[in-house]
Amino acid sequence: MKVKESMIGLVPYQPGRSMEEVKQELGLDQVVKLASNENPYGASPKAISAVSDAVQGIAVYPDGYAKKIREKTAEKLHVSEKQLLFGNGSDEVILILCRAMLNPGENIVTAHPTFPQYKHNAVIEGADTVEVPLKNGVHDLDAMLQAITEKTKIVFVCNPNNPSGTYVNEAAFLDFLNKVPEDVLVVSDEAYYEYVTAADYPDTIPLLKDHPNLLILRTFSKAYGLASLRVGFGVGSEALIQAVEPGREPFNTNSAAQAAAEAALDDTTFLQECTEKNAEEMRKFTDFLDRHGFSYYPSEANFLLLSVHRPGGEVFDRLLRAGYIVRNGEALGFPEHVRITLGTREQNQGIRNEIRRWLELDEPDE
Repeated sequence: MKVKESMIGLVPYQPGRSMEEVKQELGLDQVVKLASNENPYGASPKAISAVSDAVQGIAVYPDGYAKKIREKTAEKLHVSEKQLLFGNGSDEVILILCRAMLNPGENIVTAHPTFPQYKHNAVIEGADTVEVPLKNGVHDLDAMLQAITEKTKIVFVCNPNNPSGTYVNEAAFLDFLNKVPEDVLVVSDEAYYEYVTAADYPDTIPLLKDHPNLLILRTFSKAYGLASLRVGFGVGSEALIQAVEPGREPFNTNSAAQAAAEAALDDTTFLQECTEKNAEEMRKFTDFLDRHGFSYYPSEANFLLLSVHRPGGEVFDRLLRAGYIVRNGEALGFPEHVRITLGTREQNQGIRNEIRRWLELDEPDE
């Protein structure tokens, strides 16, 4: 049996290694996973309770319209519920957009390196990807604007960017958005939105009123701690959402995910605690890196991409054998870097101490 030509040579998304796999392979009793940008503090107790209640109805199909979480999200964002498209993670919303909008011979424009699923889904639809190199780790919006042609259907701006953690500021994004042709969709992927502390980060939701070619992606997988339940959404003009939604599979978000997301939205205290802890741990980690002369990209997310001045795989392997799973930058487009997700205070202190011992740094961690 033959698959279509665009599938030949593609490989599935490669997630970070699991803790159980590493324990078994290396004979370790304890392993800390700091590789997938998950919330180290878990999920809201209210969300966990909601899941327990929801599983009582597992014999019944979920609400395909996701009405309750749709209404709650619309209220929170001050948009119409018809402006929302829910997916099995924001990854699926990307898939739906590409399925609905791309034809062979057309293209998307992205930064490079950035989240790989933009290109992956475009390739499956037979479309091309124009990749514009990051400039000092940040999207080069001027160059991306120049890369747009009559064949361009979608421009993806990952903000903050994964894997660099950098962000496009409000002035730059607005200038870019105002210059993009009206028939080209601009997707602002804001998976790490809740972690952002920069005062000049774009406030994109109000921009939808005057920019029908803008679509914003958000997710419950990161700061809300619902990664295993897979629920994310897109926010755009009502006309755009209604046009692409037929590309959504029926019942694509399950009942437990919808219930957990609804409860998580209500628990603003838990979310605030998580983001405040992330900001504090980011400060301590960057202070450590600064003291010891590491190069890294300033991050507005819950991870740091740091230079190790040697193959990333070497550092990845060294930390793995010490019981810390990080991401090898070689797989992310940064061959001499590793990406470290911020964990709890104890986890972060532990990996910093491991780095310190390995490099024979004199100064102990806090």
